[in-house]
Amino acid sequence: MKLYILLLCIVAVLRDSETLRKGSTDYEDMSFWLKSGQETLHRILTEQNNESRAKNVIIFIGDGMGLSTITSGRIYIGQLHGHSGEEYQLAFEKFPNAALAKTYNVDKQVPDSAGTATAIFSGVKTKYRLIGLDGRAETSKCDPKINELSKVTTVADWAQQSGMDTGFVTTTRITHATPAGLYAHINHRDWECDSAVPKNQQFCVKDIAKQLVEDKPGNQFKVILGGGAQQMGLKMNSSDSNSCLRSDGRNLVKEWQEKHPKGKAVTNMQDLMSIDISNTSHILGVFSPGHMPFHSVKTDETPSLANMTTQAIKLLKKNKNGFLLMVESGKIDTAHHGNWAQLAMRELYELDEAVKVALRLLNMKETLIIVTADHSHSFTLNGYPERGHDILGFTKKTSDQPAYETLSYANGPGFFYHRRNDSNNVNETWRSVEEDPNRNEPFYRHFAGKYLKDESHGGEDVGVYASGPYSHLFRGTFEQNYIAHAVAYAACLKDWPSHCDSAYHRYFYDVNTVSQNLRKNSSGQGAVPSAVIITFLITAIFIWL
Repeated sequence: MKLYILLLCIVAVLRDSETLRKGSTDYEDMSFWLKSGQETLHRILTEQNNESRAKNVIIFIGDGMGLSTITSGRIYIGQLHGHSGEEYQLAFEKFPNAALAKTYNVDKQVPDSAGTATAIFSGVKTKYRLIGLDGRAETSKCDPKINELSKVTTVADWAQQSGMDTGFVTTTRITHATPAGLYAHINHRDWECDSAVPKNQQFCVKDIAKQLVEDKPGNQFKVILGGGAQQMGLKMNSSDSNSCLRSDGRNLVKEWQEKHPKGKAVTNMQDLMSIDISNTSHILGVFSPGHMPFHSVKTDETPSLANMTTQAIKLLKKNKNGFLLMVESGKIDTAHHGNWAQLAMRELYELDEAVKVALRLLNMKETLIIVTADHSHSFTLNGYPERGHDILGFTKKTSDQPAYETLSYANGPGFFYHRRNDSNNVNETWRSVEEDPNRNEPFYRHFAGKYLKDESHGGEDVGVYASGPYSHLFRGTFEQNYIAHAVAYAACLKDWPSHCDSAYHRYFYDVNTVSQNLRKNSSGQGAVPSAVIITFLITAIFIWL
């Protein structure tokens, strides 16, 4: 075993030595790229599909992690490790299967996290701002009959019904749109606590925090980790002015603890990591009043995404029937909304570290891991910077042109930060990025071409990366709601079509395939006589004339 580990280390060092060091111009030659292409070809040719049941499923969501974010983050992390960056690979980019998911809501070309989370977890696309309800429900207006008809179930429901344990980890509020997509049914994503629900709607629907603690599947989660103390009625030393406060006087954390006497409710890093997992049935961790702080500026009191993922997996893996876990790096999204590119890259780094935790702690022969995004952002990697150039820096095509940033946004608050208002020269519209003293600060705002208070989402397809049993189901381009269907099939979730269901398998893979082939053959056979008859008739008419 020690020899095996040593060999792996040697291979890793050799691979690392092949990467271009930061600042180097000794670029790779023809033999390097020919060898690289053949190695990739060989790896793909030898890849075999794993058709065992996915005992464990982890869905990693990089909120707002579009393809431009992944590319930029890859370079950013590579450069942190002293490399040029472009050749670096994120852990999930090494997965054998990848695809593209179409993210639009049923009523929006560019979506929000509520509709996309509902699609990913329930297999049903829905409207902008709706959670857990299909497109028949109205936004901001609850009708009891329509809500009941339009309620969807999720992979969390299906997993619990199949005897699996479930949970989620997020760096946002535990009542925020993405995690709420697992358990809530509500007409507006902002109704996270009672004071946020309009008084004329409170007869019809519970706030999201109450649904989490009182209703299935939320009240059956074994792990809940994230921010959002205010929504749960838990008082902390600080407050979050950007999110609602409970007005009903209830402490939902205390109520949760009473329902789970063998569970642990924690509020800091030390208490989370010191939990005796073997003697703990549930974990509820609430670490901040609202969203958790960005990793770049958090203190040691706040756990990282990797810390939370570690404890979640250790508890959930105790179930012999397996588990389903959702892990969200939600602050990629909030960073982009503020045009804070550096913060967004750092949050993606944390997501990749959490993926590494899962790869280390679990047997990948029985664990399906999916890494995807709910949507993209109006974020771009542009210009013609040199290879290995600082991804957070700036470039210019010629020496006499003004420099501009490699990473920028189509819109957002960065517009006014970069605009000059102290010049009468029409050619001096923008501040010089080369002279900006704040460029290295984490909250430095990158350029935006149009002012918006909050930068907007992007509407392009997002990547889906998968490894483990039935990960080969994630190929091509598909609707985002397909993800839930593929998960149910791979994990053999109760009452859903799967490879474990012999009747389903026989119909769709034996009977149905055979009948389709027969129809094709019969239609092909019928086409030849028809052509012969038509030719014969035309010939006969020609002769007669």
